[in-house]
Amino acid sequence: MAHFPLPLPDAEQIETFDRDGAIVLRGVFKDWVEPLREGTKALMAAPSPLERSYQPADGSAPFFQDLCNWQRIPEYRRFVEDSGVGAIAAALMQSKSARFFHDHILVKEPGNSIVTPWHQDLPYYCVSGERSVSMWIPLDPVPREIALELVAGSHRWGRSYKPMRFDGTELYAGDPAVPMPDIDGHRADYDIRGWAVEPGDAVCFHFATVHGAAANLSKQNRRRVFSARWVGDGAHFIDRGGKGSPPFKHLSLKTGDALDGPDFPDLAA
Repeated sequence: MAHFPLPLPDAEQIETFDRDGAIVLRGVFKDWVEPLREGTKALMAAPSPLERSYQPADGSAPFFQDLCNWQRIPEYRRFVEDSGVGAIAAALMQSKSARFFHDHILVKEPGNSIVTPWHQDLPYYCVSGERSVSMWIPLDPVPREIALELVAGSHRWGRSYKPMRFDGTELYAGDPAVPMPDIDGHRADYDIRGWAVEPGDAVCFHFATVHGAAANLSKQNRRRVFSARWVGDGAHFIDRGGKGSPPFKHLSLKTGDALDGPDFPDLAA
C-alpha cells in the first residue's frame, strides 16, 4: 500500500500545542490505521514481557496494555520509521530532533470498568526535558464520554505530581511529591479538553499535561489505541531504578546523560 507524506501541523496548531499542552489532529494517520490494527492483533496474540494488562476485580472485561514493541512488530516499525510521524513530532515540539521514546498499546475491551485516573506521564518516565509529545492514536471510533481528557495548560504548572500504581500504591516508596489534586471533584475549576475521535486522528499532548480517561462501559465497542511518544532537543535520562513505565532496565545511561542510542532514534527528518 502506498503512503503519501503526512501533513505537518500549521503555525496555529503549533501555537495551540505550546500554549495548552494538548491538541487533536484530525485524520492525519488515516492511511496507517489498518497496518496499526494488524500490528495490534499480532501483539495481542503474542504479548511482550512488558505486558501490563489489568483484569478488573468485578469480573468485567480486561484492559490490555503492552509497551516497547516497535522493533519487533513490523507494522509498528514501518509506522515509526517510514510514515514521517517524526517530522510531525518535531514540528509540534519546535525541536530540531525528534527521538522516538517508546510505543504503548492500550485496549479497553467493551464493558471494561477501569478508569484511568488523572495523572502526568512525565513522573513515570526515565526522561526529562522541556520538549515532548505523546500521540494518542485511536484505531476505533471513540465517543466523547470515553475519550481521553486533558487539563489544558497543566504542562506549565511547574509541578510534578506523585505517580501512583493502579492499585493506589506509590510507584516510588517515600516519594515526597504532592498527590494529584481532586480534579473530578472540582471539574469547573479546570479547563478540561476532550474530543470524540475517529481512527487515524491523534490527540497530542505534552508529557507533563494532566490527563485521564473513563471506563469503556460500551457493550460492543473496543477502544484500541496506539500511543507514540517522542522527546526533542535537550532530553536527558533519569535513573528511576528500573521502575516506571517503561522500566528500560537494560540501559547503561546515567542520570543527566543525553537520551541517545538505538532505542531512541532521531526521526525528525
